[in-house]
Amino acid sequence: MKKRKILATIVSAAMLSTVFASCGNTDGNGGTKKAKKNADGSQEITWMFWDDLNATEDLISLGYKQTIERFNKDYEGTYHVTPITTNLEEYYNNLNAKVAAGETPDVFIVSPGPQLTDYVKPGVAAPLDDYLAKDGWKDTFTSDAVFSQQTYDGKIYAVPLNTAAACCFYNTEMFEKAGAKVPTTWEEMLDACAKLQDAGYTPITISAGTAWCLSMVAGYLCEGEGVDLAALADGSASWEDGKLENACNKLLDLSKYFQKTAAGDTNDVATANFYNGEAAILIQGSWAIGQINGENPDFESKCGVFQFPGVDRVIAKSDSLCMSSKTACPEGAAALIKYFTDDEAQKYTAEKGGKIPVTKVEYDASAAPQQLAYVMDVFSGAKGTFGFYNESMPTTETGSHFDDTMVSVFLGDLSPKEAAKDMEEFYAANCRQ
Repeated sequence: MKKRKILATIVSAAMLSTVFASCGNTDGNGGTKKAKKNADGSQEITWMFWDDLNATEDLISLGYKQTIERFNKDYEGTYHVTPITTNLEEYYNNLNAKVAAGETPDVFIVSPGPQLTDYVKPGVAAPLDDYLAKDGWKDTFTSDAVFSQQTYDGKIYAVPLNTAAACCFYNTEMFEKAGAKVPTTWEEMLDACAKLQDAGYTPITISAGTAWCLSMVAGYLCEGEGVDLAALADGSASWEDGKLENACNKLLDLSKYFQKTAAGDTNDVATANFYNGEAAILIQGSWAIGQINGENPDFESKCGVFQFPGVDRVIAKSDSLCMSSKTACPEGAAALIKYFTDDEAQKYTAEKGGKIPVTKVEYDASAAPQQLAYVMDVFSGAKGTFGFYNESMPTTETGSHFDDTMVSVFLGDLSPKEAAKDMEEFYAANCRQ
């Protein structure tokens, strides 16, 4: 049954890629759609995002909302942006449906790696180099390195908005009362969890209902075991060499300290468990700072951050914006993306949202959430960075398969050894020549 599901996913992805190549935003004859004019004469621009801007308390999302409102005010009568919003779990399915229907948003958010490739390869996303070259826009970024995961064949297809790291957030009061110390090794992590549990606290809150959250932890555990994704992709290494099996066993050891509802909890629920004081540790990206502080501002004073223990590198990623290759308003779409990286937006990113800016903007560190300073310490102490496992594999289908496999291990549907065999068979069939 599982292999049938995998095959169906791959076939669907291949069919969708064909649809992508023939649709986009077209007039039915393969050309660009005509610009939509509003009553005031402005050209309409659509922007798609993975949060409800009218219901969210997430500070990063609220900052994006402010950017949209500022853009609409500044360009009144020329351009007008209408957001298309959904939730994170359904975002890519909804975006893909719009692409397949020839209704690609003019600007849309995407994660770098295979997910971005899905829009670059069939020509859905437009190269942005010409726009970045105008008025010194590209020179405002910290370096060309921020575009490394957005570049294909020498062309840039997405603009990063921020940088975040996957860290361990912890309740300093709970740690103190339990006599637990901040761990730096795997053994110390388990010891801290045991002390927290003995003191009557739920040690860790995490979402297995949102598979990438659990997969993020598995990625760190694989990193600690020395898993080499490039070698696995070209076949010079095997998933059955014992490293993934060891990582899965560690995941099971750690899962003894998860909240009882982890299997069904979404990312939002798991995060709320932390800032509501129902668990001592949240393993999550630093993008959660905006959600934590937005939902419970009083929690900031007892929210510490430490690097996932037992590894030298840290998982890092950025949110990025793409432009549709068939947009009827390319200049307006590019101007909108630029607004997300101007000084006002980037200062907000740091001072309110707690994410690391991608531009050379100067911001008031004393005004930023205190967790940002802790995250910066994590970055400075790490020996390097690597990407989410599901965003570092050959295809989005491969990344999704890894996510699902890690959930199956957690649920007991697969043993660690069976998981390693399953991943090796999937790679042999789908990822190697």
